[in-house]
Amino acid sequence: MKSILVTGGAGFIGSNFIKFMLEKHDYKIINLDLLTYAGNLENLTDIENNPKYTFIKGDICDKSLVKDIFNKYGIDSIINFAAESHVDRSIENPEIFLQTNILGTHNLLENAKRAWKIAPDDKYSREYKDGVKFLQVSTDEVYGDLGETGLFTEETNLQPNSPYSASKTSADLMVRAYHETFGMPVNITRCSNNYGPYQFPEKLIPLMINNCENNKKLPVYGDGMQIRDWLHVKDHCIAIETVLHKGKTGEVYNIGGNNEKANIEIVKLIIKNLGKSEDLIEYVKDRPGHDRRYAIDNTKITTELGWSPSYTFEEGIKETIEWHMNNKDWMRKVTSGEYMNYYNRMYSQRTVDKDCQTV
Repeated sequence: MKSILVTGGAGFIGSNFIKFMLEKHDYKIINLDLLTYAGNLENLTDIENNPKYTFIKGDICDKSLVKDIFNKYGIDSIINFAAESHVDRSIENPEIFLQTNILGTHNLLENAKRAWKIAPDDKYSREYKDGVKFLQVSTDEVYGDLGETGLFTEETNLQPNSPYSASKTSADLMVRAYHETFGMPVNITRCSNNYGPYQFPEKLIPLMINNCENNKKLPVYGDGMQIRDWLHVKDHCIAIETVLHKGKTGEVYNIGGNNEKANIEIVKLIIKNLGKSEDLIEYVKDRPGHDRRYAIDNTKITTELGWSPSYTFEEGIKETIEWHMNNKDWMRKVTSGEYMNYYNRMYSQRTVDKDCQTV
């Protein structure tokens, strides 16, 4: 039975991916997650007793732990979701992003190289066991600000503009280096903005749904005209599975949903779906280095690997809102304690008027 190490598997995308893979394949899934602010084991309660699933609480930077996992479980593939991922947090504390996103990725690569090389002590050997792969889950933010026209392709220059995206860029380049220097079988995927069930409510869509439902103000950065391409998490999971099984070694694949929307457009759509008033909108001071537009060209993965997104945004956002309405207890638990302290710290000093002028 194939053994897959999923790092960050208690987070939003990772937990959706684990459940998808257990349902579809006869694989053994080992989930390594430190359970920081965005990691939530309640995302996985429906599969916690599955004999093919093992959870390990731990840090991807822990060298001895990762080595022990390889030795005990005979890991064949790594899907690396583990990352500090919120841009605002990276502005507040960049160092933890360097530690987890760069050094943690390097630790995984080193252990994989040691476990997978046929001659691990031969530094010139490029021969690996059959069927092994390191898949780095990355982001379109590594490309920087797109501008008003065009799309990100896999050949677009990497120009990160936040500490978060810079750390992800560094991790991507380390993965690439292990392929070029050591011959490690790798792929890198770069996705657009995800949404769907179990997303931590510091992200735009769950934040707005939760605030709307509780008649709280809806903080919108700047003028709200930042444009993102939105990808449903279920489509993303299928894309990752496709790259894992079909991706050409060493290649990068962009994963996009073909759903470009301005942030304020999404906020107003959520308001309309929940029957609330646009008076809840509160424009707040924009964050430093806020990229204006991202949009993905997913031609490579659609033409070479046969994947394509199945959700329209209108279908996906309706399903996502319904999920949140049916899982209010999950949201209540997630939005308690430390998260609310962080929320207040981020937004309490940022109130501006509707003409986007600082108050």
